[in-house]
Amino acid sequence: MHVTETIDPALAASGGNGGQPAEQTRQQRSLTTAAARNLATTTKSVPQMQAITSRWLLRMLPWVQVNGGTYRVNRRLTYAIGSGRVTFSVAGDEIAVVPPTLREIRALATLDDADALAALAGRFKKKEYRQGEVIAEAGRPADSLILIAHGKVAKHAAGKYGHRAMLGTLADGEHLGEEILLGDDGAWAYTATAATPCITFAIKRSELQTLARQSAPLREQLAKSHNGHGPVNAHGEADIRLSAGHEGEEELPGTFADYELKPREYELHVAQTTLQVHSRVADLFNDPMNQVEHQLRLTIEALRERQEHEMINNPDIGLLRNADLSQRLHTRGGPPTPDDMDELLASVWKDPTFFLAHPRAIAAFGRECTRAGVYPASVPVGNHSVPAWRGIPIFPCNKIPVTSQSTSSILLVRAGEQNQGVVGLHQTGIPDEYQPSLSVRFMSIDEQAIISYLVSAYYSVAVMVPDALGVLENVEIGH
Repeated sequence: MHVTETIDPALAASGGNGGQPAEQTRQQRSLTTAAARNLATTTKSVPQMQAITSRWLLRMLPWVQVNGGTYRVNRRLTYAIGSGRVTFSVAGDEIAVVPPTLREIRALATLDDADALAALAGRFKKKEYRQGEVIAEAGRPADSLILIAHGKVAKHAAGKYGHRAMLGTLADGEHLGEEILLGDDGAWAYTATAATPCITFAIKRSELQTLARQSAPLREQLAKSHNGHGPVNAHGEADIRLSAGHEGEEELPGTFADYELKPREYELHVAQTTLQVHSRVADLFNDPMNQVEHQLRLTIEALRERQEHEMINNPDIGLLRNADLSQRLHTRGGPPTPDDMDELLASVWKDPTFFLAHPRAIAAFGRECTRAGVYPASVPVGNHSVPAWRGIPIFPCNKIPVTSQSTSSILLVRAGEQNQGVVGLHQTGIPDEYQPSLSVRFMSIDEQAIISYLVSAYYSVAVMVPDALGVLENVEIGH
């Protein structure tokens, strides 16, 4: 049986209770959750910190104990040669060669006369090239020394079977045509093309010869050998003379391996702060979590983040600043392609351990792999699955800077002291040690009852030989 209830519209509009809304007349039948929470124990997390990262560099580097606070890297004697990168001064639209930096060109490395360098710098003529224009052409006389002030230049030549072979990329500060300083009057062995709009400075052979007749220091410098120290190997070290494949009683050459007289020494750097905790907080508010312990934990996390930042960017010890200029490469185009990563592997080809790149640079490399139809496999590292290239893991690191032009760098590291690689430096067993090479030392309690602790982390990083570290520079990471 179906019963239909008829409701008076006027009564319904008034809420059915003398004009009062139904919500106000409904009686509470149980304890509210807001009131119940006053009697409940809240489940809490430990304090969180968004700035904490994986810090792969600190985890992957082998650490060497430095008992005396200083680590000396002894190497074979290497004769000084120019790095090959000239600096330019920029004032508005005016660009000029900085004279002392001409010594970075190998043939001018030992030219100390400031007047000769200034005169030489003043003879360079500025010239601009559009993208795709030829700067030097294979087969034509190599009659100019060309400095690249801005832009990228691609070098290529005809391959053995008639194809176009890419020889590499030059960029800001590098140069072409050093042969004219060494007296070579041959032809260009390659074609150099502006991969981007370029600004160059060039000096003709005839101008150089005229200046050399007027400047005795320059004339004497150009008359010297390219190093002036006898035979050297590809790394600038004096050749160790050997004899092999001989028969009979041939006289064997005498030789020895000389060492650097002033080897590089790395002192341990420090990151420090003073942790301050009020005694009332430390005494009364420690249940269920120890306040001092968590204040200290977050402070140490911040110190370790700063430690990794310094190990990458510090002007004295940072990997980006201390990579040898011969180990700095440029991308063929802009974004990091598989070909660029292979070139980087070729620069650190002896047992490379890991890549280090900004997460956005890793994403840019992934896009280029997808575009090329290449899908790199990941490799297991501990409990992680890490992207890799040619079996070498690529670790993310947000300490590698990204410029305002959306460019960054990718590092390739060979790690380990036995491998003549990159090593972290620290000293364990220090007073009040809380973690390896990190101490927490009680300082004082002041008149405001504030307890102070000195927290110090000691560290450094050393590159044993130049080819232990390679850097792919000016990597474009924008879409």
